Amino acid sequence: MVSQAPKLNRFEKYKAEKDGLEVKHQLDHFAQIGWEGIDADDRNRLKWLGIFFRPVTPGKFMLRLRLPNGTMNADQMRSLAEMVQRYGEDGSADITTRQNLQLRGVRIEDIPSIFKRLEELGMTSMQSGMDNVRNLTGSPVAGIDADELFDTRELNQQVQDMITNSGQGNKDFTNLPRKFNIAIEGGRDNSIHAEINDIAFVPAFKDGTFGFNVVVGGFFSATRCEAAIPLNAWVTPDNAVVDLCRVVLEVFRDNGSRKVRQKSRLMWLIDDWGIEKFRASLEEKLGHPLQTAAEKDEMDWDKRTHIGLHKQKQAGLNYAGVVVPAGRFQADDMFELARLAEVYGDGDIRLTVEQNAIIANIPDSRLEAFQQESLLKKFPLLATPLVGSVVSCTGAQFCKFAIVETKQRAIQVAQEVEAEMDIPQPVRMHWTGCPNSCGQPQVADIGFMGTKARKNGKSVEAVNIFMGGRVGKDAHLGEQVMKAVPCEDLKPVLRQLLVEQFNAKLKEGVVIDDGPSETEEAAAGEMVKVSFSQTVQADSSKSLLEIAEESGVAIESSCKSGSCGTCKHKLAKGEVTYDGDPDALSEEEKKEGYVLTCIAYPKGEVALEL
Repeated sequence: MVSQAPKLNRFEKYKAEKDGLEVKHQLDHFAQIGWEGIDADDRNRLKWLGIFFRPVTPGKFMLRLRLPNGTMNADQMRSLAEMVQRYGEDGSADITTRQNLQLRGVRIEDIPSIFKRLEELGMTSMQSGMDNVRNLTGSPVAGIDADELFDTRELNQQVQDMITNSGQGNKDFTNLPRKFNIAIEGGRDNSIHAEINDIAFVPAFKDGTFGFNVVVGGFFSATRCEAAIPLNAWVTPDNAVVDLCRVVLEVFRDNGSRKVRQKSRLMWLIDDWGIEKFRASLEEKLGHPLQTAAEKDEMDWDKRTHIGLHKQKQAGLNYAGVVVPAGRFQADDMFELARLAEVYGDGDIRLTVEQNAIIANIPDSRLEAFQQESLLKKFPLLATPLVGSVVSCTGAQFCKFAIVETKQRAIQVAQEVEAEMDIPQPVRMHWTGCPNSCGQPQVADIGFMGTKARKNGKSVEAVNIFMGGRVGKDAHLGEQVMKAVPCEDLKPVLRQLLVEQFNAKLKEGVVIDDGPSETEEAAAGEMVKVSFSQTVQADSSKSLLEIAEESGVAIESSCKSGSCGTCKHKLAKGEVTYDGDPDALSEEEKKEGYVLTCIAYPKGEVALEL
């Protein structure tokens, strides 16, 4: 009997049809025909080159760069400023939580010339999206920190070169089951957030020799978040790091699940095999045993922000960390940052996972003049308790997955609450627009995840609130403590959390009357019958996706807001109503009976084809 080939999801189908790197040779053609003439699958494949079509801003692409260890120079920053400046108000750049930059407003017609300029600058965007290894992170003060144990910049570059064929593209690693994150820490304060990476190298001494303990499997997703676990391995800070990254990727590529994308990250493979089998498979690939882990690692400091002026290990030199609110640059900001880095330093610029920037190598003699520069009014050297610690994903302004706007709201809420309260300590607030958790609310003191709530009979933007995330030594993930708080009612809730958990108090003379909250409790609906691979009795106030999840039926979903289309399935029987517009469905799909399960509510008896 001939066994049937496994059913492929839509992502695996177009990956199987054509490698994402193939569109690299079509860029000149795409530039000539314009974005509307590009085949829809090829538009998706552009992500393999770091070029992202944004349905929210059609025709205005996002370009995601690779900046291993978050390092760049003034000439590179100035050139990137020139790229986004040409697009006027549409052009901007965001620092990401993986220490890289995303350029916005880019037109496909300009991509060939932009790629040529990036190559001249020694930069690349290759393999920075979709099922590839994302930007490699490391300490933002590598090479200048007086207390560092190892400068990770060269190692991160070597790993990137292995993965991307030195920026030219490497088909060995363009078809992973899912995205993949790697980080290498050379300091004591866990600047990389090791616990949320698929592979993280953590400093550790073994028998007096410096190297790295290795943890694996950390990730965030819409349906599951897990901290990385020990591999029980120690490697020396050389090619052993590169080799281990290579074999982990090969094992993941060849054995990771490709059936359901929400269950395709590395940790799912480790769950299936067990850590011992996974470790043994790496040893087999390497051709030699792995050394066991050192007894303890060296990440024993609290997390540093790097904001302000700090002495470097080089005598007479300093680095300056500036707050970039929510990580957003305009072109003029980038020009000025490049100028300051050249005038006062040697052009060395660093980006942090907290979405801030560092100018390195400022001599003592230039510090006084540096502090008078006008850019430091917008990007200050002093971090206020809330604004100085805000981290945010892109949000609904540019991302179709986002359920709420994040960046501007995050800054506005933080500024308004700071104006009302005395807050005696920094409070790290992370915002993410959807359950994909790009803004990492689980590592925050207070995290906000976009969702919807009902108020006055209408669906409104809201957030789920997380608390208890810890970074640095003894890092761990926070937990959700509140659900569906309307964004317009968030300030009094935040003030209360700051008072109860962070010893904040109202400033003298401030009187606040928030009035009663009118958020409605979700009312129970009628009993309905829903059939998937099984038939269940359910509450009509819950979406088909919620009913499926509660019944143990796996339906893939990313946005949970009706914007991405990942959760669509054909309705075999019955009717549904929608909370919001099913924008992700084409008119043809609607006629064929497809529904978006994340915002579709059953009426009577319904059945889905899965």
